[in-house]
Amino acid sequence: MTQPDTVTVHIMDKEYCIACPPAERSNLENAARYLDGKMRGIRSSGKVIGADRVAVMAALNIAHELLQKQQHQDAEASNARDQVRNLLERVDSALAADQNSAGN
Repeated sequence: MTQPDTVTVHIMDKEYCIACPPAERSNLENAARYLDGKMRGIRSSGKVIGADRVAVMAALNIAHELLQKQQHQDAEASNARDQVRNLLERVDSALAADQNSAGN
């Protein structure tokens, strides 16, 4: 098993050292940049004061985005299942019709 490395990320001008498996380093750095961007955007809007509140608002916004994407993905998966079910029914009907015409 690979030992985690310590990765240093910067979020809103603060440095955080985080243990991370080497294979996940790039994902962690991307996530930190994304979070930093979200937090800076919220802070620059001037509507939220304080790093804790900015962090909570960023977390809520990111959670909202994630849930929307999951709902969209679930809807697409459901639609794909319905299409496959419909195609299987059509294939079954065609095979049954073919069997009936061959038996006559």
